Amino acid sequence: MAIAVTAPLLLGAADPPAWTRPQVPFPIAGPITYVGSEGIAAYLIKTSAGAILIDGTLAENAGMIGRNIEKAGVRLRDVKLILVTHAHFDHAAGAAALKRATGARVVAGIRDVRALETGVPPGETNYGVIRFPKVEVGRGIRDGETVTLGTTTLTARATAGHTPGCTTWTMRIPARPRPLDVVFPCSVSVAGNRLIGNRAYPGIVADYRRSIAMLGTLHADIVLPSHPELADVIARGERRQAGHTTAFVDPTLLPKIVAKAKVAFDADLAKQAR
Repeated sequence: MAIAVTAPLLLGAADPPAWTRPQVPFPIAGPITYVGSEGIAAYLIKTSAGAILIDGTLAENAGMIGRNIEKAGVRLRDVKLILVTHAHFDHAAGAAALKRATGARVVAGIRDVRALETGVPPGETNYGVIRFPKVEVGRGIRDGETVTLGTTTLTARATAGHTPGCTTWTMRIPARPRPLDVVFPCSVSVAGNRLIGNRAYPGIVADYRRSIAMLGTLHADIVLPSHPELADVIARGERRQAGHTTAFVDPTLLPKIVAKAKVAFDADLAKQAR
């Protein structure tokens, strides 16, 4: 099925070429397959009752993601849920086209629902407003709530800061000698967010601090971020396809990511305060 793509109202001219560079889908672990571009992640989770897609990435990537889903052996109509990590154009703009193509229900953090349904990102940034195609959200989710499809359950963890509704997803997959904990962390990078005097999001600093602290409490055998370079997802995928079945298993990775995020946040806050 061809996916009709609505172009974003404004595209960042300096966006990295990898964000739209096609990537062959590859298995990660258990029911999880990478179906995003080379530079922005989208993850497909196969269940006994259809499939779950995490993020739609850029609007112009929707057709590629649709083809990758089919290459992974899933019919588009069998995608039942689209989970949006947060309401920024590079992760949410493709959701509208993919929803039309699949008929899937969109689920997102409750504090990002308005932004997704208007196509206007929340908060204030130093790069202006980059709109994206609006998408109807079937369910706004809160911290600790779960989404279940078939026998597969994911838990939402509110990770506000990057956006008010930024949502980290966690799940457990069967493996030997023990099950593996998988974390899809929502970004805690500042990435142009105004930390001082943000009238549209006055609680942004406290939210960032809570979210970074919360991520530090999670255990993750496998970390699958929205920007794959943060966890070497593409390189790990190449090793996985070369026969290294545990290429993605690294319990030390999430603490390292969180520690770096805290240092970077403190530095950004100090810089903006000056």
